[in-house]
Amino acid sequence: MAKEKTLDDLFYDTLKDIYYAERQILKALPKMARGAQSAELKAAFEKHKEQTQGQVERLQQVFEIIGKRAQGKTCEAIEGILAEGEEVMEEFKGTTALDAGLISAAQAVEHYEISRYGTLKTWAQTLGYKEAVKLLDATLQEEGQTDQDLTKLAVANSNKKATKAA
Repeated sequence: MAKEKTLDDLFYDTLKDIYYAERQILKALPKMARGAQSAELKAAFEKHKEQTQGQVERLQQVFEIIGKRAQGKTCEAIEGILAEGEEVMEEFKGTTALDAGLISAAQAVEHYEISRYGTLKTWAQTLGYKEAVKLLDATLQEEGQTDQDLTKLAVANSNKKATKAA
């Protein structure tokens, strides 16, 4: 008979999922920065790449806290979200709508991450992983701030620019 799965198993499984996702995001951010037209958006993607490296390190610490090896598990959701971002870059390359599309794609990534980190933080609290709660919350705060920063860029610049033809 199969072993009964617990919240600990689910926590570990979801941790592997977001670990894989963050490492895929690390690969995608330089492409997005190169694709961005505005200097502000390029800078935002470069800043988030540095933050993401720190987030990967935090996840490695969480794996240590629970006594497991840091490893990823293919995350179909992030693969799909990143593929959509690639599509936007190809279909809107050289147009005034490119940056608005890139911001939209980046925010889809952020919202996925916010959802995952919020869940992991709650589960870590339930499981009594106090140090993990702090690490996951730090990342959750960063992801929320990145989402807000992207909204500001979209509203202040990219969305208006996208309404005009090149």
